[in-house]
Amino acid sequence: MSEEYVPPKVWTWDKANGGAFASVNRPIAGPTSERELPVGKHPFQVYSLGTPNGQKATIMLEELLQMGFSEAEYDAWLIKIFDGDQFTTGFVDINPNSKIPAMVDRSGPEPFRVFESGAILMHLAEKFGVLLPTSGHARAECLSWLFWQVGSAPFIGGGFGHFYNYAPIKIEYAIDRYAMETKRLFDVANRQLAKTRYLAGDDYTIADLATYTWFGNIYRGEAYGEAATFLSMHEYEHLGRWVAEIDARPGVLRGRLVNSQKGLAERHDASDFDALPPEKLQTIVKGF
Repeated sequence: MSEEYVPPKVWTWDKANGGAFASVNRPIAGPTSERELPVGKHPFQVYSLGTPNGQKATIMLEELLQMGFSEAEYDAWLIKIFDGDQFTTGFVDINPNSKIPAMVDRSGPEPFRVFESGAILMHLAEKFGVLLPTSGHARAECLSWLFWQVGSAPFIGGGFGHFYNYAPIKIEYAIDRYAMETKRLFDVANRQLAKTRYLAGDDYTIADLATYTWFGNIYRGEAYGEAATFLSMHEYEHLGRWVAEIDARPGVLRGRLVNSQKGLAERHDASDFDALPPEKLQTIVKGF
């Protein structure tokens, strides 16, 4: 660094200081505009964007549908974060933290909100009785890995991803710090997957689903520019086997297409996938 930064005694917000996300980051919560959210016909209303966290909700719902749970039908509405959709009154009402994904469960007499991706996964797993063991060691192991991922994501996205790919200036210390932590997290998963088929054991669970959306994108080279090369993803053999296995799941394939420029901006019916041109679907699947 050419000159050392000396923090002021009292921090003040510089709106222009934030790089690619300067328009959506701010030090206060709450809405900035009034707008209600649309509501579709299905039991679950998802308001999201096809980021790793956003994909957790849509993959989970598509997995449930793939298992035959027709009651898991859903509408997925696109939230354009760079347009500030997450700061509308309607969205803040269902997620006061103004982050995607957020969901409204309208399957019963009283609709209620569920926000934070891990909470959405747990809610749906418990509601339908799948992908989350009900008791004992298996449940504890699954939840331990789920919350490991939830707690680790900021180091990968807001840490490594931001400073390596999005920050307006390259800071060697910050990139080194978060690259080291990201590689450590990949090594944690790789060592576990050398012993077990999935993170929590022999069965696929919401812990795998949650971790896959983050780790899979980086492993395949689809996140943060040249991050896969920079982080030497070829070193994680067992994780690569796990990513490939989850890549092939039909529910995962569909869920990754929702609220995405690669697939469906919005999803309101299972037949929406049929409207995608075959050549586009082939390109997407090859990319997986």
